[in-house]
Amino acid sequence: MLVQSLSKQHQRTAFDCGNNALNHYLQTTARQHQNKGIARTYVLINEATPEKILAYMTLTVCEVVSECLPVELMKKYPQRIPAAKLARLAVDISFQRQGLGEYLVVEALAKTLSVYETMGLVGLLVDAKHDDAKQYYLQFGFQAAPDQLANLFMPIKAIQQYLSG
Repeated sequence: MLVQSLSKQHQRTAFDCGNNALNHYLQTTARQHQNKGIARTYVLINEATPEKILAYMTLTVCEVVSECLPVELMKKYPQRIPAAKLARLAVDISFQRQGLGEYLVVEALAKTLSVYETMGLVGLLVDAKHDDAKQYYLQFGFQAAPDQLANLFMPIKAIQQYLSG
């Protein structure tokens, strides 16, 4: 398995994760966002068939309002703080339930830590679109904020602990 930045060589139209919005983003918007510097999309491939996308994730930066953080973090920071955002994560139907999503989440955590070490940010934010997604991200150590059903956050300290453990 290899994680690469999305490029022309990758067959975006063949990707199907079972979610039309995630498929559409990869097929029509991801490269545009990458070219404009809005977001970075990374694809997980098998080195034997490097054009076939097994899974993908999109990372970007965002500004988080401290009230959207878990209570114990809310008081630690000023009102608006920089964070990384895992904007999209999808695995092709043919490869689901094989640990590829977890592989990309760990990659997202590592990339977030790398940005933190160069520029500074407070953690990684993800919007869990449904309860199954929320439960999935909670297992990695993401935390829910009060009154924020979809927003989950993992502070840098937790990322460091997760990656070192």
